[in-house]
Amino acid sequence: MNHSHPFRRLGALALIAAAALTFTSACTDDEADAPAGNAAAAAAAGPEAKTIEGAKAAAQITFDRFSGGDFAGAWDMYTAAGKKAITKEDYVKLNTACSRKGLAIQLSSARMEGADRAVVIAKQLVAAQSYTMVYEAEGWRLEPAKEGLALYAKGADKAIAAQKKAGTCANA
Repeated sequence: MNHSHPFRRLGALALIAAAALTFTSACTDDEADAPAGNAAAAAAAGPEAKTIEGAKAAAQITFDRFSGGDFAGAWDMYTAAGKKAITKEDYVKLNTACSRKGLAIQLSSARMEGADRAVVIAKQLVAAQSYTMVYEAEGWRLEPAKEGLALYAKGADKAIAAQKKAGTCANA
């Protein structure tokens, strides 16, 4: 019986190549000045694509940042209206106090709604929710829901108090 399967050899070569790439990129300090997330893509290739794939990729970046506790990075992915509704500092304060982090948020489906809007469905544990991504400033941005905007209008301290009172503050 021959155990020298071509796919195993290809897999071993791929692992070696990935390890070498990881090692060489870890030895450079060029990334310290490089933009992150959508900014890196925009700097490298210009505007993001106005496609469902582009919307899904931006949504997943946003959800990864949020579930990883990078609330400032998630705020960076908001629409201009979302950023106007709450300062980055208040957004970070509110979510640090009340959001459930560490639980992955995964996209389950998405659809285009016109040329510059997409609706994505995301799941965390067993709960699913729809989100709207809007194409603005040459990239996909998350549009906060009306309920989120109403909460943000209170400011961080009052929003935290309201969530604690309602029992929706995960860290209370």
